[in-house]
Amino acid sequence: MTTHQILLLAGAGCAAGVINAIAGGGTILTFPALLLAGVNSIQANATSTVALIVGIFGSVAGYRRNMPAVANWMKAFAPVSLIGGLIGGILLTYTPSNVFDHLVPFLILFATVLFMLNNFFRPHYEPGASTVPGGDLHHATERGWLRYALIFQFFVAVYGGYFGAGIGILMLATLGFLGFHNVHEMNTVKTVLGGLINIVAALYFVWAGLVDWPKALIMAGGASVGYYGGSHFAQRISQNSVRRLIALIGFAISAYMFYKQFLKG
Repeated sequence: MTTHQILLLAGAGCAAGVINAIAGGGTILTFPALLLAGVNSIQANATSTVALIVGIFGSVAGYRRNMPAVANWMKAFAPVSLIGGLIGGILLTYTPSNVFDHLVPFLILFATVLFMLNNFFRPHYEPGASTVPGGDLHHATERGWLRYALIFQFFVAVYGGYFGAGIGILMLATLGFLGFHNVHEMNTVKTVLGGLINIVAALYFVWAGLVDWPKALIMAGGASVGYYGGSHFAQRISQNSVRRLIALIGFAISAYMFYKQFLKG
């Protein structure tokens, strides 16, 4: 690797760590950075997933106090999340590189739009909006809602294992539909399930030999610094400004990928 590539990967990892700690959406930066570093699209997706695993455990630990209140929900959703995440990872390995290359612009655009939608849904998930406990598992089961929520979560997990960016807002939407109003409980379930999806996909990518380890380790080192810094300074940074910047970057990258795949040459 050249010095330029090392700096690019470490910087992208650090920025993604900060973004994930504050707002989520770091994959929008790490994935294209790996493409610029010369990694093919499927390997870049796998390497990005593994590199950003470092922040999952800290995020989950941050919500440990809320876990007893949502333990039954996590037990209900964990199996479909693990199975869906694994299937998504397997689908990625069986997708021809040229097909995935053509999907990349749409995936980045979809992830960016999901990220932007978080701004619209966020007021309903803020602590100031409501802290009333929600999500009655027995009630949801009786009404038949849980069945549809599990099906939806399965497809969210498949997408998460396949590409990953933006799954948080999809899970929050499901939890809101099920009657959750407590933002801490919602984020606990979302964080744990998202962690399971990413971990099982990452383990499969490692087993399948898709990870570019030198680049993954450099990016993971940068992400570790970013997660720490993002968590430390989260209260001092304007999250709206960060979200606008991420959305702008996401749309710019998506536009470039559309140009590269469909218009250039």
